[in-house]
Amino acid sequence: MKIPYHLGIIIDGNRRWAKKRGLPTFEGHRRGLDNLNRIGEYAREKGVKILTIYVFSSENWNRSKTEVNYLMRLIGSVFSRKHINDLVKKGIKVRVIGQKEKLSKFLQEKIRKAEQLTEKGEKGILNLAISYSGRLEIVQAVKKIIAKKIPANKINEKTISQNLWTAQLPYPDFIIRTGMEKRLSNFLIWQAAYSELCFIDKYWPDFNEKDLDKAFLDYSRRQRRFGR
Repeated sequence: MKIPYHLGIIIDGNRRWAKKRGLPTFEGHRRGLDNLNRIGEYAREKGVKILTIYVFSSENWNRSKTEVNYLMRLIGSVFSRKHINDLVKKGIKVRVIGQKEKLSKFLQEKIRKAEQLTEKGEKGILNLAISYSGRLEIVQAVKKIIAKKIPANKINEKTISQNLWTAQLPYPDFIIRTGMEKRLSNFLIWQAAYSELCFIDKYWPDFNEKDLDKAFLDYSRRQRRFGR
C-alpha cells in the first residue's frame, strides 16, 4: 500500500454527529478530539511523515461565543505538557499555522512552548491549522513579499510558497475530508493544487482506522501525473 508522505485531514461533522444522537454539540467536539488523537497516531504508525489537520477555520469565529470558548479549551488541551512530552518522545515536531494573533495570550504561549519543546523532532511533523484561512495565507504571503521589497520580475511560484505559513513543508499528497461535504473550504488552497482528494461519507467521530486504510488503498491506485 502506498502511503502519502504528507496527509491533510479536514475534520468535519462533529456537531451533526452529536445532533443525530441527541447529544450536546460539545460532546461531538469532545469525541472529535478523541478521534483526532487515535487517527493521528494510526497515521503515524502507517508511515505518514507530515500530518496537517484543519482544526479551526477563520470562519469558525462566527459561531456562538459559548461554542468558540469550548473549542478553544479543547484546542488548549492538545498542548498539555503530558501530550507534548509524548510527542517529544516520539520525535514529532509540532507546528501551528493560521492567525495565532487572534488566539488568547494564554493559548499563544502554550503553542509557543509546544513548538519550542518539539522543534528537534525528526520523525514526523504534526501541523495544526488553527484560525486558518487559505486565502488569508496567500494575502499574508503577498504582504511579506512586498515588505521584503522583492522585485516583481523575481516573484514566481517558489517565492509565494516560501512565504506561506507552510514554508519549508512539501505540498500535501492526499487530503481527506469527512462530514459528507465535497469541498476544501479554504484549506491549503495554494498547496492543494495537485493533491489527491478523498471525501468520506461519515462524520468525523465515526471515522476509524479501517476507513483510513480504505482511503490509503484508494490513494495507492491513483496515478499522479502532475499534467505530464
